[in-house]
Amino acid sequence: MRVLLAFDKFKHALDATGACAAAATAIREAFPHAHTDEAPLTDGGEGFCEILTHAAGGHVHKQKVHGPRLTPVEAHWGEVDLARLPKLALDLLDLPNHGKLAVIEMAQASGLELLSPEQRDPWHTTSFGVGELIGRAAEAHARAILLGIGGSATNDLGLGALEAVGLEFRDTAGTPLHKITPAKFGDLARIAGEPWPHLPDLRIACDVRNPLLGPNGATAVFAPQKGMPEGDFPRLEKTVGAMAKKLCAHFDQPRTLMMEPGTGAAGGLGFGLRVACTAKLVPGFELISTWLKLEEQIRAADLVVTGEGGFDASSLSGKAVGALAELTLKHHKKLVIFAGSVDASSAASLRARAPEGRVQLHALSTEHEPAEVSHRATRARLAAKIKAVF
Repeated sequence: MRVLLAFDKFKHALDATGACAAAATAIREAFPHAHTDEAPLTDGGEGFCEILTHAAGGHVHKQKVHGPRLTPVEAHWGEVDLARLPKLALDLLDLPNHGKLAVIEMAQASGLELLSPEQRDPWHTTSFGVGELIGRAAEAHARAILLGIGGSATNDLGLGALEAVGLEFRDTAGTPLHKITPAKFGDLARIAGEPWPHLPDLRIACDVRNPLLGPNGATAVFAPQKGMPEGDFPRLEKTVGAMAKKLCAHFDQPRTLMMEPGTGAAGGLGFGLRVACTAKLVPGFELISTWLKLEEQIRAADLVVTGEGGFDASSLSGKAVGALAELTLKHHKKLVIFAGSVDASSAASLRARAPEGRVQLHALSTEHEPAEVSHRATRARLAAKIKAVF
């Protein structure tokens, strides 16, 4: 029996690579003669850099940068040969098959998980560290940069990142404003300068379809989970909208970019890089799937086993595990999902799309259990549940 193990992370508990490794050990104990293939998944957030870089035989570099509240953090960025990527991935990236590609994960430098709950506040967080990683990749003569933007702590339109690579901000007296955050947007009277002319081509892996502004925009949908104070939405939305108009004016870009699907991802980072650097958005899971050759691996498998921290409606709306499930059912393979928690209606919706018995879902945690208890027990419970099921 050939088993494909393709897990996403169990947030706060187990990363995707660790989940695949734990599952592989348990599968082999249940079926000593099983052949297991491991394909850790990522949705553009935690794990994006290392998973894609290692899959392409690249090298991961370490870099000290400013974190989302400007304290130093150690981030990683990857370097891979474009010639090592599948043609379909190159086609999605619209890049040639020569030169180096830098792989940058926003969560490494400006991620929400880098902050304690009391530090989370999108008025005071910055994407400056992401810009430092972009700058480092440029200095290393990367042909292009691929940026995964999941898990961000920011709502700064990517102005922090743009500041790190050359853009300048000034108040009414002409005094420079450094380490820009939305809390300083009201003091900004003029944008000056341009991003470094030698920046590589930018590609942003993104499955989020939200525009920058409005009821489905960056602030309305994502800022509350990033620590936006209750009742601050109208003020932050107005502040971000005014700043976005200034950015469009400076770069002579149409304001209609604010309504493009995806520009609301990562607190508007996609918008800022589109306006200032003509960055291109590419479909995240489709790129990751072709990069990891997931369809090829699914076709070769007898059974696909996956999982994540919580299987719910969002899983079926473009997240990695839901997208993998769709591919698995497309190829008529059996699918087993292990998740920390399983939403009953979402599970029923997935089962309804497949012949009876082809899809199984199993929860690891018990109802009303404290989150910290569940997180500590995730690895052991995953292994035990796999042995019990098989």
